[in-house]
Parts: sequence; structure tokens; C-alpha cells
Amino acid sequence: MADSEQTEAQTEAADPLVEEPAMGDDWEAALAEQQTPAAASAPAAPAQGGGPAPAQRASFAQLQPDGGAPAGVEQLDLVMDIPVTLSVELGRTKIQIRELLQLAQGSVVDLDRLAGEPMDVLVNGFLIARGEVVLVNDKFGIRLTDIVSPSERARRLG
Repeated sequence: MADSEQTEAQTEAADPLVEEPAMGDDWEAALAEQQTPAAASAPAAPAQGGGPAPAQRASFAQLQPDGGAPAGVEQLDLVMDIPVTLSVELGRTKIQIRELLQLAQGSVVDLDRLAGEPMDVLVNGFLIARGEVVLVNDKFGIRLTDIVSPSERARRLG
């Protein structure tokens, strides 16, 4: 019987849910202090009974931009040298794998665009403009005819 009483006493001592009466009083006092409007504006008093002192609100100085270039220009300079992929899309179509395997040199694939219709200009896969194909020094190029507005680009991202 002595062994069972000793085991029961150890279990109660190790149980974190068993509270001491004084600990419960501290919690009640802290909660009451938080709910009192005067407690928020009153300076923090040292805790009684050797407990931890109540937390105080930290104050920080207001951040000010430095006197150099405007903040927007500095941020834009950070991304100026990042490479992006610009591509021009003539059109799209969906075909079956059977049709794909039958393609050979000289095959014609119908696209969803009409001749003379503007081509899409994509940057990293996102539409930013439309334009028409031109020939410059024996190389293809694109003349931009319509730039997609920033609000339209944001709408398409979402």
C-alpha cells in the first residue's frame, strides 16, 4: 500500500494541470488588470511576490528615407539587370498526339489567329503588349501597337 501512495504522490507532483492556489490568484489578478481601462494608461508597477514584471509597449523612432534619390528609383535600379524572356506568339492550336506524330516537313498547322491579326508579346509568359511582325535587315521583329495597361496585367495575374 505504501508503494501505491508514493506513486500517486509522484503523479500529482508531475501533473502540470494541478495548480497551486497562489498561482491561480496571480492569473486572476493579471486578467483583472488587463480588463481595467486605467491599467492600459497607467505606468507599469513592479510585480508583487517576486513574479515577472508586466510587459511594456516598445517605442521606435519613425523611419525616414535618406536624402538621396527617391525610394522608387533605387528599387527600380535593383531589377534593371535581371534577364527576362520575351517571346512573340503567332497563335495556338490543340491537336491530338496522332496528328502530332504525322507532322512532317512541309506540313501546315492551323492556328487560332487570322492573317494580319496582332501577335501577342509575352514576358516570362505574361502578356504585356500586342504588335505586328516587321522585317528589319533580313530579320523578323515586332512593332508594338498596343501596350497592356498595368491594371489589366494585374487583373490577368489574379
